[in-house]
Amino acid sequence: MATEIVMPKLGLTMTEGLINDWLVKEGDTVAAGQPVLEISSEKLTSEVEAPSAGVILKIISQSGETVPCKQVIAWIGEAGESLPGAEAAVQEGQSEDSTAVAALPEKNSEESPKTAAARERGGRIFITPLARKMAKEKGYDISLIAGSGGNGRITRRDVENYQPQAVPASQAAAVSAAEVQTAADYGAGLTGMRKTIAERMMASLQTSAQVTLHRKADISRLMVFRQDMKAQVSSPLENGEISITTLLTKAAAKTLKEHPQLNAWYFNGHYQELEEVHIGIATALSDGLVVPVIRQADKLTLSDLGAAIKNETQQARKGRLDPALYTGSTFSITNLGAAGIEYFTPILNTPEVAILGVGALQKTLALDAEGQICEKHFLPLSLTFDHQVVDGQPAAEFLAGLADKLENPYDLLF
Repeated sequence: MATEIVMPKLGLTMTEGLINDWLVKEGDTVAAGQPVLEISSEKLTSEVEAPSAGVILKIISQSGETVPCKQVIAWIGEAGESLPGAEAAVQEGQSEDSTAVAALPEKNSEESPKTAAARERGGRIFITPLARKMAKEKGYDISLIAGSGGNGRITRRDVENYQPQAVPASQAAAVSAAEVQTAADYGAGLTGMRKTIAERMMASLQTSAQVTLHRKADISRLMVFRQDMKAQVSSPLENGEISITTLLTKAAAKTLKEHPQLNAWYFNGHYQELEEVHIGIATALSDGLVVPVIRQADKLTLSDLGAAIKNETQQARKGRLDPALYTGSTFSITNLGAAGIEYFTPILNTPEVAILGVGALQKTLALDAEGQICEKHFLPLSLTFDHQVVDGQPAAEFLAGLADKLENPYDLLF
């Protein structure tokens, strides 16, 4: 029996994926688990594997098309096998290459906006990915286009033959600001990962009230702690067990347990505080940015945490990280210290409600408790949070708690 290949859902906020390239063609024989296409979404490029061994019977969605998650994009089965009857017919109707699409009725081009707009706003509109893309490029409101495909599905020909007419002012005023923003072509002119990042960042800014707090943490004792650990441990510390990133991640995880309102998601009007702490570590690539997720970060020892961070960031840079480890983060950390940046304004990695920015280590001379000159180390911290669900006071208390843990590093061992 033929098996579906569908657009995978790689994250909570992923609703669609862009097909970058098919690695196979119709008629090719593939093995189970063999990569068959490459997609872009959620700041990353990922390969989709064949769910079973067989022959590629039909490719429904082509390279360059944006397809909703869980929608069938191809079929795999035995050579000469027929596609499932009813499902095949529906999928053929989605394909713009099908020659079986009926001629568009003449009334389509003359249909009044009043008649087409009779569809209930907010109701589901059936439209092929290519038709949606064309309508978006032309600035058409798809709720005003009559569909000639199955179930009233809007096809490429419907968009090509649609003739927009003047919309009454009263109707235009009814279009919400959210709909206008959704229609905006974020990332216009960009492709692949760069386009996905542009879309995600703009969507984050448009759907959240982002505020950033800045402060320094005195990590002088932390630096002494690191030297002491190196001297006390006989085996070499090769996995970043006591690196600044590892210690900071551990401190953030422990602080999140004390301030659960920041270890949360806010998505589609639903706010949810989460029990588990999964921290995303922003990792720069040559052509973009990805955020590998360190799961159960609060429960890992410094040794395990350091090894996890090292392994996942290395695999991410090589493009070999399991796609499942790019999703599910409850809080993110991004570090620009290596670039000499002190403070900056990180953008939320939605649906998270907070993200921590880390700046370059600062050294300064100061007076100790006995009035003697000593060297102090300070770490600049920038916390961006969504003011829709988190107020400034609890955000400031989180930063204070984080700084306190960094200033008392031996507490991180327990």
